[in-house]
Amino acid sequence: MEIMVFFSLLLLVCSVSTNQTEADNEILDQQISNQQPCPQDIHAVLREMTASVAEQKVRTAFLEKQTQGTVSCQVVNKIHCCEQVAKLETEINKVKQELQVKQVAFSASLLDQGSTETGPFNTQITLVFKRVVTNIGNAYNPHTGIFTAPVRGVYHFDWKVYGSGNVETSGVLFRNGEHIFIAYEHQTSGGVSTSNGASLLLDVGDQVFVRLWANSRVHDNQNHHTTFSGHLIFTM
Repeated sequence: MEIMVFFSLLLLVCSVSTNQTEADNEILDQQISNQQPCPQDIHAVLREMTASVAEQKVRTAFLEKQTQGTVSCQVVNKIHCCEQVAKLETEINKVKQELQVKQVAFSASLLDQGSTETGPFNTQITLVFKRVVTNIGNAYNPHTGIFTAPVRGVYHFDWKVYGSGNVETSGVLFRNGEHIFIAYEHQTSGGVSTSNGASLLLDVGDQVFVRLWANSRVHDNQNHHTTFSGHLIFTM
């Protein structure tokens, strides 16, 4: 009887010990499981890190683009500034040129020296006034007898022709190919002088000159009777 009781007590102790050991193992496994993340948690951490890196790349690219834009603006502003300076210099030079061409005046006589008759001819010829006493602006050409307008504006011209004998004396003012006014006189004997004047609106490059009328004659000598003059009144 005593032996049976002993064995019963021994089995109960072993059962309790075994149950206690299994419970301890479950607790330990739970602690280890809490301390070590599962594969699913590792993937989540990696996704967060990837997203963070991508965000940093976007920020870096934005900063680089913004920096490039700032540099580009500086370059553009510098180019714009240089263009403005060049434009200002051009305007200054233009004003200087206009101030210079506003001073236009000339006066010339037919002969530089000696005495001679010119004409008559059966056609018109351009009179070349060779003795130049004034040519401010160099708009009159003493080799061709032609005045060329250097600036758009209103110009005034005067011309006088002198003749002698029983021949017509005349000179016609032309603007390019346009007959403007004529100075004309016909005297049967002795000397005669005739003159005329005109104010003309000229564009740059327009030409003005005096032609000897067909079948007429002019005279000039050291007294310089036959003349051609002009000057700029105002620009437009």
